[in-house]
Amino acid sequence: MTSSPDQHKEVREPARAADALPPALSSMWRLCKLGYRHEPRLMLAAFVLSQLSALPDALIALWLMLLGQGVIDGRPVLVTASAIGLGVSATATWFLRTVGTRVQRRFRDKVTIALESHVARLQASVPTIAHHERPDYLDRLGMLRDQVFVLDHMYMSLFATCGWILRLAVTVALLATIHPGLALLAVCAIPTVLTSTWRPAVERAAQERGVQASRLARHLFTTATTAPPGKEVRVTGIGGRLANDRRAAWERGYRPIARVRWGSALWHTLAWAVFGGSYVGAVAFVSYGLGSPPGDVLLVLAAGSRLSAYIGATVGEVGFLRGFWMYGSIRLAWLEDYAASFAAAADWPVPATLGRGIRFDHVSFAYPGTSRVVLDDISLTLPAGTVVAIVGENGAGKTTLVKLLAKMYAPSSGAILVDETPLDRVSADQWRARLAGAFQDFFRFELLARQTVGLGDVPRMDDEPAVIAAVDRAGAGDVVSRLKAGLDSQLGPTWPGGVDVSFGQWQKLALARGFMRDRPLLLVLDEPTAALDAETEHALFERYAAASRGTSHDGRITVLVSHRFSTVRMADLIMVLDGAKLAETGTHEELMAKGGHYAELYGIQAAAYR
Repeated sequence: MTSSPDQHKEVREPARAADALPPALSSMWRLCKLGYRHEPRLMLAAFVLSQLSALPDALIALWLMLLGQGVIDGRPVLVTASAIGLGVSATATWFLRTVGTRVQRRFRDKVTIALESHVARLQASVPTIAHHERPDYLDRLGMLRDQVFVLDHMYMSLFATCGWILRLAVTVALLATIHPGLALLAVCAIPTVLTSTWRPAVERAAQERGVQASRLARHLFTTATTAPPGKEVRVTGIGGRLANDRRAAWERGYRPIARVRWGSALWHTLAWAVFGGSYVGAVAFVSYGLGSPPGDVLLVLAAGSRLSAYIGATVGEVGFLRGFWMYGSIRLAWLEDYAASFAAAADWPVPATLGRGIRFDHVSFAYPGTSRVVLDDISLTLPAGTVVAIVGENGAGKTTLVKLLAKMYAPSSGAILVDETPLDRVSADQWRARLAGAFQDFFRFELLARQTVGLGDVPRMDDEPAVIAAVDRAGAGDVVSRLKAGLDSQLGPTWPGGVDVSFGQWQKLALARGFMRDRPLLLVLDEPTAALDAETEHALFERYAAASRGTSHDGRITVLVSHRFSTVRMADLIMVLDGAKLAETGTHEELMAKGGHYAELYGIQAAAYR
């Protein structure tokens, strides 16, 4: 069975479709469903209490009107009843608001944990790492990370908005009992609603245009104030330069935002002036135009002033929803769609064993957002049960090829087939469960030493014999023996009782982590021993390659990337990359006999050791 490049292009299309941001209202609805799924009872209770507390508050204008009418007419019973009504409304509003606040706080605490876990799970479920390297995706994720800790406020803001709208409806109904035309006061508030929803949108757009400058400012601040770059910052004396550049970057990002805020504030002020004028006109209309009794005038004064407060609160909450919480929900919905687009395409199982190997079928690749081709029309088969070495000068595409094998990226064109199964159609989680390896840009997991190694095979992380076996395979026994508590030592000097280890020791532990899995289909070693000397590296990999060839019955392929030709020469097949192209393939002896690019590179390196 074969697969054409066009077929694979169709498989990858959903991920590209996720570039677009989802609509705002549907994003908010999805966030509401997410909150209800995790905390249905608390969310429902918080919403109901927020609405119940709105009703007695909205009736205060009515009690004030009746109280004034009773005083003017000299009716003690009406005065007493109105005073009791005011007291009940005020008490009920306070009680319901207090209880509602406690319920909302509990809901926020619990839903915040759920949201943070949801975002972390989504990012971890994306099989590729494009969203960590594309500037446009980084901008979206950066803003989402800034907002995820306060996304829970969106629920409270939404509940409050519904409560203010309920107050508005009751207040307008009270005004309409005097004259239907007074309902137009709500219409005169429309400009304030429009400007309040428009302002955050244009301000957020200005913030997004300056987000790269803001990200640069944060990066420069981190560079100037954290430990890893501290030595070079001090030796080079660039602390002042970093501070000045950080200030310039911040101003470059903030200046357009300030201009937009001043302009939007002017329009918002004019909108409120329209409402203020209409409110004054309504009082004059009731007092002189209708000749209404004093009670009705009092109702217009009380309800109109509260209407102004309610509109201001509603406008403020709508502004929050439009300008901050809504944009967080949009980015969360985008991340959900982006992660789902990959899962939808992965519907084929991973082969249990390799019979033929892994085939590159006219594979080309350019990193997303760039036009430079890193791999150009690569066609090659990695035979099952072999050790394959990849060599080439810096920038030739060696690490990129490894990333494609690990499904960190999908080819721009062409296909990768595992025993004729399209790699694009295989679940990334299932494929990586059969993949092991170590990389030159490894991460330093500051955990107990046994956990730092055991993470390479999480189900067996606490299996001490398995951890010890991995340490032995990596030649990291000397590292563990020098630790005060052996495998139980805490790594990292910033933790209580933690020990600092050298870069080379970290690299050996990372290599041991890559050797945790006993039966991977694909073992990738991307210059994982660059900090070791050439003889140690050669002896280590020669021993491992010999053991792999002798014990593997599932067709395991070992891919080795190294600049050291003394190590590379032991491989069964050597791939030579040059300028994004596959220049040569063959064994060490075959390539030396050809006298091509490999032989030239080998000769240069051999001469350096003489």
